[in-house]
Amino acid sequence: MRSQPSPSSPSLRIALIGTRGIPAAYGGFETAVEEVGRRLVERGHRVLVYGRDAGTSGDVHLGMRRVTLPAVRQKALETLSHTALSTAHAVTKARPDAAFVFNAANSPFLPVLRARGIPVALHMDGLEWRRSKWGGRGKAYYRWAEGFGVRTADAIIADAPGIADYYRHQFDVSSELIRYGAPLLDDAATDGISALGLEPGGYHLVVARFEPENHVREIVEGYAASTAAKPLVVVGSAPYAADYTAAIDALATADERIRLLGAVYDQDLLDALYHHAFTYLHGHSVGGTNPSLLRAMGAGTAVIAHDVVFNREVLDGQGWYFGDPTAVATALEAAEADPAAADSGARSLRARAAEDFSWDAVADAYEQLALRLARGESIHPTARCARRREQEWPG
Repeated sequence: MRSQPSPSSPSLRIALIGTRGIPAAYGGFETAVEEVGRRLVERGHRVLVYGRDAGTSGDVHLGMRRVTLPAVRQKALETLSHTALSTAHAVTKARPDAAFVFNAANSPFLPVLRARGIPVALHMDGLEWRRSKWGGRGKAYYRWAEGFGVRTADAIIADAPGIADYYRHQFDVSSELIRYGAPLLDDAATDGISALGLEPGGYHLVVARFEPENHVREIVEGYAASTAAKPLVVVGSAPYAADYTAAIDALATADERIRLLGAVYDQDLLDALYHHAFTYLHGHSVGGTNPSLLRAMGAGTAVIAHDVVFNREVLDGQGWYFGDPTAVATALEAAEADPAAADSGARSLRARAAEDFSWDAVADAYEQLALRLARGESIHPTARCARRREQEWPG
């Protein structure tokens, strides 16, 4: 249940910077901004969201004011160029009481905000420097940006215990543990999946960008080697990985059980795919609390997940796990051989999603952090001298 704002709590001007903006149509950051921002508005705060696409939603969405600014449409520069303009607008025109900046890559702009008296929390996201889409310079930049963010933010936000452990181990700093919320889905129409030739409970599902750290190829390879009777439905695409996509396409072409749908932007269809799947296979390995995994849990679907600390913690150890294609095949066959176990696991995960991943609780945490920042609380006096340990994080 959402806590009610205190009558004595001030109404704040809060800026949300560094995402593609709202309405949410892209990823976890955008969903968090929309879900948290609208709840902050309901509690009497004035929320300003910076975005890159004007769309047709007007200047106000769900009570939040939208500010649309351009960006350089190039992988390495898009986020930074947009955040630079957003920061300039915030310090010269908006002057919020507190700012939340998303993505460690945007840390160079924190001193500009703080210099104008705007306290700022930096959402660090996952371990971005481990993502294969970045070359050597990109990885090095993200490693540097993490440390710079720790040293210049008033607070840092981790979305999973493993991420909080990482910053404690690497920099000896404390972070704010604020998760994502899970959308809860009790039912979904079957028209969309029927049009695809699918039946409720009659297929396995993957939803992910085609990137090596998401292990889509390993999942497809493991499925192809399995004796699974239910088809594998794969939702996703690869904006920067043509060779990786070609390898997945080749596996799918050789196995008629594998269905590649590409990107799906119809939210009703996507909800139906999650809700009616027999299992959801989750290969993400470098993030913290992943929104796709939470969506599957909230939809009441059994999960087969890549075996990393982040996924085990979110799932509370439930479900099946894999580390290679052979383990994928084993998990799929085990799930199909014991549908009662799959159903029981799905119900347990749905209950965990409802109890431990509430957007109202997430909004509570953001509101309390914003109030503390506005009062002058900051880790900066102690974290400004933090340096990365030479010993690598064991997680």
